[in-house]
Amino acid sequence: MSEKKKGLIRRFFGAIWAVYKGFRSTVLNVIFILLVVLLAAAIFGGDDKVKVAETSALYLNLRGDLVEEKRYVDPISAALNESLGGQEERPEVLVSEVIKVINHASKDNRIQAMVLDLSGLGGASLDKLQAVGKAIEAFKASGKKVFAYGAYYAQNQYFLASYADEISLEPMGAVILEGYGSYPMFYKNALEKLKISTHVFRVGTYKSAVEPFTRNDMSEEAKEANGAWLNELWLDYKQQVAQRRNFALDTFDETFTALYEKVKAAEGDLGQYALNSKLVDSIQTREEFRRSLIAVVGKNDKHTYNHVTFADYAKLVLPAKQFDNPLSEKVAVVVARGMIVDGTAKAGMIGGDSTAALLRRARHDDKVKAVVLRIDSGGGSAFASEVIGQEIALLREAGKPVIASMGAVAASGGYWIAAPANEIWAAPTTITGSIGIFGLLHTFENAMQTLGLNVDGVGTTELAGFSAGVPVFNGLTEPAKDLMQLLIERGYTEFLSMVGENRDMTLEAVDNVAQGRVWTGRKALELGLVDKLGTFDDAIARAAELAGLAQYDVTVVQHELSPTEQLLADIFGSAKAKGWLPSVTEQPQNRALRQLTQQVKQDFVLMNQFNDPNGIYSYCLSCQIN
Repeated sequence: MSEKKKGLIRRFFGAIWAVYKGFRSTVLNVIFILLVVLLAAAIFGGDDKVKVAETSALYLNLRGDLVEEKRYVDPISAALNESLGGQEERPEVLVSEVIKVINHASKDNRIQAMVLDLSGLGGASLDKLQAVGKAIEAFKASGKKVFAYGAYYAQNQYFLASYADEISLEPMGAVILEGYGSYPMFYKNALEKLKISTHVFRVGTYKSAVEPFTRNDMSEEAKEANGAWLNELWLDYKQQVAQRRNFALDTFDETFTALYEKVKAAEGDLGQYALNSKLVDSIQTREEFRRSLIAVVGKNDKHTYNHVTFADYAKLVLPAKQFDNPLSEKVAVVVARGMIVDGTAKAGMIGGDSTAALLRRARHDDKVKAVVLRIDSGGGSAFASEVIGQEIALLREAGKPVIASMGAVAASGGYWIAAPANEIWAAPTTITGSIGIFGLLHTFENAMQTLGLNVDGVGTTELAGFSAGVPVFNGLTEPAKDLMQLLIERGYTEFLSMVGENRDMTLEAVDNVAQGRVWTGRKALELGLVDKLGTFDDAIARAAELAGLAQYDVTVVQHELSPTEQLLADIFGSAKAKGWLPSVTEQPQNRALRQLTQQVKQDFVLMNQFNDPNGIYSYCLSCQIN
């Protein structure tokens, strides 16, 4: 090559390197300046004390999914994303904080009423909605009125609205209650077109977690099992709402024909249909609703009724940090929410090692006399589940009773970590069971041929290259498949044995209610898979009773942020709360398209999180409802 050409190449790559260095320097400088500004604002910011009028309404404008543990979100990434026009990834609201705010408001003489604005409420299981609803009922019992107002009530939103004394709807609003369903995406044909081979190893007639990758539709067995618990949940929903709204169960329209006839009688007006069906009490414009509330709590200088938002009132009544009384005896709560994975995981997922470490902290804390494991998980790694189960057994050996409290879902691996507890408590609507095991592996031998690629070499044994992923490219041999199936069957036997030993059931009895089948908490009680039906608070009280505690504090043993993470979280959290970071209003999107893309993303993120060292999983995919 000539010196001239070499010089051109050097200059070309030099230019690329210069652009890269300039871009990197700019980004780092922007981040540094942003950090300095936020730190200064947090330190020198003005007084932002929340003021509440002498007569006011608590404006309960919840935004996000109701959860019992917020997932970890990197504060810098989140702040930059929103500053650059991105949207916050599924915001979350702690159920415990909502309940504390409502309970405090019920005793606050300044708060005379509550307004439910549920337009921003996202996902929420029935047990979480009921927990918030119980607090709303206590608020009403204190002699204060509750009003719900909105343009559109989705199913979760309406369930919570049904606790209100009055439900109002905007003139062009709607209430459509469509029931529950489970409609996963199926990838079999797509995988075949991509020439990707799917290998499934499982035990359990009803273990349908792998069906989306092996079928183009839901099997009859899965439809039978899923239909049973979905119908139980829907009946529970209808009965509770009908009782609070004082109307019959046939008010719920379950066919298009029935819905058409009622909407036709209302001349196509969905708002009038809701009013005729007694789903709402009145149709009001926003100004009419404001005036009606002004008559109750008075008017402010912004020409609307006196009110304090949920976020602002929470600043007044919720401590910035929770400090435990070092002298008191305690019931410790460990929250296990999300997919179970091997190793460590941040809040919002269950790491076998990290969750076991939380339980171990409770075991070695002399002030902790009992533990409640609050579970909201469809499972995951069998190995990680067993690691957590071993820590629960050690807690019991240390004389500290453990109550497993099931939230929305405690199935598959979620049931695995519940089984070793002294007692299992569930909500009637908890989705549980799904006792089964599977292994799933995709191989690309056909795709490799199409692409003209090949992996080849030599090893000292047939097993050489297995852990390096060679079978992923070259395919599985029949002996390898036989070995995987043998391991899965062994894993299922261990699951049954563990459940039988802890639940005092024979292997045959466990197998009869296992096979990967999903049950509601109410049905699981009949089958002997849980001990009691009750709330999270009931489980805490029972743990204290087993430990012989008359007086005690409840302490949450949670994931601790590093000093740097905590500092950044405080800075960005303060800046966002004070409005110093630009906010982005979510733009209307095609709901069906959004659900489609979210489903595909969720499924492949899920597959990427499967990291069991033995490739053995206990997970319930059908436990996600639409």
